[in-house]
Amino acid sequence: MFTGIIAHIGTIKKIEAKKNLLVFSIDLGPLAKKVHLGDSVSVSGVCLTASSKKGGVVGFDLMKETIEKTSLRSLGVGDKVNLELALQAGSRLGGHFVTGHVDEVAVIKHIAKEKNWVALRLSVSRANHKYFVPKGSVSIDGISLTIGKVGKGYVEVYLIPYTLKITTLGFKKAGDRVNIETDILAKYLYKETL
Repeated sequence: MFTGIIAHIGTIKKIEAKKNLLVFSIDLGPLAKKVHLGDSVSVSGVCLTASSKKGGVVGFDLMKETIEKTSLRSLGVGDKVNLELALQAGSRLGGHFVTGHVDEVAVIKHIAKEKNWVALRLSVSRANHKYFVPKGSVSIDGISLTIGKVGKGYVEVYLIPYTLKITTLGFKKAGDRVNIETDILAKYLYKETL
């Protein structure tokens, strides 16, 4: 379980392909000291398990399902990823409950920029559209964000300069793919109404 509050931007140092598996070696920077083998780490919104560690570089195994269902498959050596360590009991919950289980990969349709403000419009599937409401929560590449607008086939979020500075959203452009996790509470509420 995570909160969607990004702690660091990591860099992919190596990608090793194996049968039905990719191994990402990621420089976790200052977070590496806190990570032990077997720990869960949110890597751009995907809950991965630390499987190896050498200095500040931690290895993560991406199984076939993760490769097929997330945007991590499109990343390469040198690419940046958002990082968050798992929530500890008694910690502050600054964002919202994020599981690290990606619901879909969305495409950034449009980025509108004004001084100290950016609007990011993302395509969303019909299957997940019901979970988005204005002022609700969404995780985009592991970042807890508030939904600003919901339209037919899209959601829009608004970003402050701080978010652009400390996450990978500051590097994104129209056409890029991002991991979307809908709000777990919205899923439970929707199921209760059926």
